[in-house]
Amino acid sequence: MTASAPVARVGELERRYLSGTFAELCRIESPSGHERGCAERVIAELRALGVKVQEDGAGPLVGSDCGNLLARIPGSSPGGETQSVLLCAHLDTVPLDALIEPVLIDGGWENANDGILGADNKAAVAVLLALARHIRQQGAPVDVELLFTVGEETALAGVRAFDIASLRSDFGFVFDHASPIGEVVIDSPTHFRVRASFRGAAAHAGIRPEEGRSAILAASRAVTSLQLGRLDAYSTVNVGTISGGTAMNVVPESCSLVLEARALGEERADEIVAEIVDRIHQAANLADCDCDVDIAVQRTFSGYHLPPSSPAVRAAERALRACGHEPLRIASGGASDANALIAQGMQIVNMANGTERNHEPTERVSVIALEQMLDVALALLDEAAALAPGAAL
Repeated sequence: MTASAPVARVGELERRYLSGTFAELCRIESPSGHERGCAERVIAELRALGVKVQEDGAGPLVGSDCGNLLARIPGSSPGGETQSVLLCAHLDTVPLDALIEPVLIDGGWENANDGILGADNKAAVAVLLALARHIRQQGAPVDVELLFTVGEETALAGVRAFDIASLRSDFGFVFDHASPIGEVVIDSPTHFRVRASFRGAAAHAGIRPEEGRSAILAASRAVTSLQLGRLDAYSTVNVGTISGGTAMNVVPESCSLVLEARALGEERADEIVAEIVDRIHQAANLADCDCDVDIAVQRTFSGYHLPPSSPAVRAAERALRACGHEPLRIASGGASDANALIAQGMQIVNMANGTERNHEPTERVSVIALEQMLDVALALLDEAAALAPGAAL
């Protein structure tokens, strides 16, 4: 994907700062709902640079000990109206299985313990802090807004509670796709959460099993009736959790399962969810199950398609080329804060951050990828400056 050697836009001291800041951020545990420690580190760093930080009231609304953070750094272009661009990263990680101790192995950061590293999305958080430091020292051709969100890993909860009316930017970029630098997400799926709660009848499993109606049996029949995993190139279904029963010797009266469905295109997503609901009802009504079932369906976020001709996409691709990368437009099975911001009317492009195997114990990001991401971020500011303020996006 790299067409030539990337153009270095920052010096050695800035690169050392970037790598050290990244490792420090990773050591701060910040699973969704507990982002305060990481947020305080970000606030302290920005305030040390003379940058004011605003925290919104999203925390209590989304079950977090912290709200979203917004900082603004004015550009240095003399005279006239200055373009404003948004750059966004999220503070939270998925739940931790082990203490995070970043170590450098073969030119890349990994966790010395058997658990996630947190590069998703602290690689981008570190890059934005390094970017802020660079701008305060050398200026920028545009005004820059930095948004650090909470609860991204819990269905984009933080950014969905964020008031975009507080932004001055009409467009921006998110660095939240765990793939090689150069990939640009132009398609992202619609996501549904489905919860099915089965209720049967309890009975002694050894004395009166005939009088019981097993909710676990009904739930298992529902699961086995579903097509799970990848349905097609752009659609997936997954049963994430299942729980029920009270004791080994009791026919279980209750059982619940939670699943998700993702698909590119609203119509395809609706079609998949409708089939899921039908099959769950059919399983509950089987003669050997005979259970009641309550089903709750929630559209957690909407997908999008960005026309390759849109100015924001073109700006992203020009920035990548300026840094020696050949852009690759992709469709993603995942979502990011871009989904929620786009749904609220902004032009946002989600770009790859070079992280490998996010959400897995073998998560990794190379030092080179971090540096390349910073170079691309700086190039994005140049490209944003080329877009006339107020231009239709």
